[in-house]
Amino acid sequence: MWVAYHTCWPSCLSTAPGGLKGLLSFSFIGTIDPYHKIAFFGSLFVILCFFLVITLFKRLNLIRKLLSEKEESLALIAQQKLDLEIREKSITDSLLYAQRIQEARLPSEDYFRDHFPSSFIFFKPKDIVSGDFYWIGEKDEWIFIVAADCTGHGVSGALMSMIGMEIIENAISEDNIVSPSKILSSLNLALEKTFSRKKNIGTIIRDGMDVGICAFNGQSKKIIYSGAFIPLYLLRNNSLNQISGDKIIIGMNPGKIPYTEHEIEVQDDDMIYLFSDGYVDQFGGKDNKKFMYRRLRYLLLTIHKFDIIDQKSILEENLRTWMGTNTQVDDIMIIGFKPSEKIK
Repeated sequence: MWVAYHTCWPSCLSTAPGGLKGLLSFSFIGTIDPYHKIAFFGSLFVILCFFLVITLFKRLNLIRKLLSEKEESLALIAQQKLDLEIREKSITDSLLYAQRIQEARLPSEDYFRDHFPSSFIFFKPKDIVSGDFYWIGEKDEWIFIVAADCTGHGVSGALMSMIGMEIIENAISEDNIVSPSKILSSLNLALEKTFSRKKNIGTIIRDGMDVGICAFNGQSKKIIYSGAFIPLYLLRNNSLNQISGDKIIIGMNPGKIPYTEHEIEVQDDDMIYLFSDGYVDQFGGKDNKKFMYRRLRYLLLTIHKFDIIDQKSILEENLRTWMGTNTQVDDIMIIGFKPSEKIK
């Protein structure tokens, strides 16, 4: 095809314009005849299909590789999730077992009512086990009611609470200490020995607790109270009297400053409350603020003459309403009792 075109070209240069037109017509028709046109475009189509197939295969291999990597990642995530679930279950099971141990050490509400028939214990740990604890015991003519809030909550707080209960029990039953202020001093000394600074060189020790102790004598009809940060609320004649504890943390009193004792002459219908700061520190309400002590005082003034079971129910319901969708920020404990009923 190309040869014919080349041969005819020189001779046609001397021809008339009509000859040039014939040449052009010949060249066009001869160069792009239907057979070669089909062959050319067919070859081009095959080549394009070939490259398209190669491209598709490359993309397919890439997609397979990405899917394989994704499947491996999903399998790894699933395995990690399973490992975390197993680990979480193990931790939860351990905490639940620790909870049973702690509950076994804490006196039951029924046991508390054996001493004070009109009494309740509102106890709500934040994380299964609690850093708050309460205790009741007897020595001679005295009945001791203890409310304590240890540093932290959860496991660390629970361990501190177990230590605190053991020390208080030993101070009363074995060391025969019946003075609340001296029990606090004994507890402070024991905690400082347990968490000695010499054992923790280079660290700041902040292991301690807030404690309130009532010693009630049914014969003399009086209560002796001593506290470290935990106050006592005495509801009498429709008024609230607050007896504040000393601002000295148990376990952080290296100067061995003595704790103050307060004596209360018990009257009929007196209602006494001891509590940790978990209730008043709970966030909630329309402005998402802390409940605060003033609201608790108003609430207790409102309900203190109600039946003891109703008082506990109101405190629980009020807390739920106040919290709303907020999470609990700390362990919560409120103890309420009428000492005069023990006298009768």
